[in-house]
Amino acid sequence: MPYKILDQNITTMKVDAIVNPTDNYYGSGGEQRAIYQAAGPKLFKERKKIGDIPPFEARITQGYRLPAKHVIHVVAPLDNDSKHSEEQTLEETYLSAMSLAASHHLESLAFPLISSGMFGYSRSMDLTIALDSVRRFLEDHEMMIYVIVNETDESDDMMVNNSFEMPDKKPDNSKVLFSLALPKSGHKEYDNKQQLLKEEVNKLGETFSEAVLRMISERNLADSFIYKRANIDRKLFSKIRSNSDYQPSKITAIALAISLELNIDETNILLAKAGYALSTSQKFDKVIIYFISIHNHDLFEINATLFSFGLKTIGLE
Repeated sequence: MPYKILDQNITTMKVDAIVNPTDNYYGSGGEQRAIYQAAGPKLFKERKKIGDIPPFEARITQGYRLPAKHVIHVVAPLDNDSKHSEEQTLEETYLSAMSLAASHHLESLAFPLISSGMFGYSRSMDLTIALDSVRRFLEDHEMMIYVIVNETDESDDMMVNNSFEMPDKKPDNSKVLFSLALPKSGHKEYDNKQQLLKEEVNKLGETFSEAVLRMISERNLADSFIYKRANIDRKLFSKIRSNSDYQPSKITAIALAISLELNIDETNILLAKAGYALSTSQKFDKVIIYFISIHNHDLFEINATLFSFGLKTIGLE
């Protein structure tokens, strides 16, 4: 089965189990507090009975008021500047939760980024490790896995259900496990890769509309000449003129390529800007490829040929 990345509140997931990233202090983190809050007091009491959970191990309980049938509890590992194999520790923690779910024959599992935020990992690094863990697990198992990237609203930390009391127990100074929710400098590589990717994604090339208008200008043609020759109406063309991000249909894109008398390479480049391509496995496309290849841009003749093959003709949609 596949996996899916979702931006959603994990307490609303209707799955066989969700993962609770606990810290053995029963409620210090926002994610687990939100889970206890949604599940009700019985889950919190059962978690206390379990006691401390060793690293690389997981425990399963009922879901109680949650849409999920079960809750799998793991101890979220802390980031210590990558000096003690934290990446492997986090991956093994994810795998322990998935393995426990498999041993109980569960078919669907959702987990948050269990060590990002207050546990020290950057979200980008935690997500990378989570997906690597899922890939390893799914090589040998069948399960629908949801990776939840939504961070629980910090206000959840202050919510206390009147039906039970959330403890304020904190570790003493000799056992301080975290203080700041800042990414560690040892993980700049992950964040730098994410930043580079964002920069590349934002470097968008010329859009379809921009390309069409540029070619009209380069050829010293009138808009009316082009849209009439393409067999599309003025209102449709005005959308292309006024909206640089306009997304045309494939037929409209082909019509404009023909009206501009583009060759096959130029046509493919223009279509690609709208997310399309000409395919030799489609009869319609093969007719278009044939006419453009022989430099015949007569739309009337093209449409007559399309019609003779029982194919959709080019024109106003």
